[in-house]
Amino acid sequence: MIRAALCLSAVLALGACDKAEQAVDKAARTTAKAAVDEVLVTQLPFIPKNQITPYSDCVIDSASSGEILSLTRDAIGQVSQSTLNTVQTILTRPEAIKCIAEAGLTTQG
Repeated sequence: MIRAALCLSAVLALGACDKAEQAVDKAARTTAKAAVDEVLVTQLPFIPKNQITPYSDCVIDSASSGEILSLTRDAIGQVSQSTLNTVQTILTRPEAIKCIAEAGLTTQG
């Protein structure tokens, strides 16, 4: 009986940890998206203004966890050349290119 209660407690705790981890990941992605949006608006003028959000969604979805962390720090601190380099690197990845193509996004010029 005690073992069953301990096992149940462990399962419930893991479920709570999973939900907390998902909440942290979502918050980090939301914050990182602010840095990506700033880069797209200020440094990549060929992206139409009405497509900034779908572009940044593709960047965030194609970023590694390390890149999300870096972009989150940049959003909290200051967007820099490093931020631009990170966004440009992500935009060249096959998964980002596919996301942009599937969303029907374009560029000006």
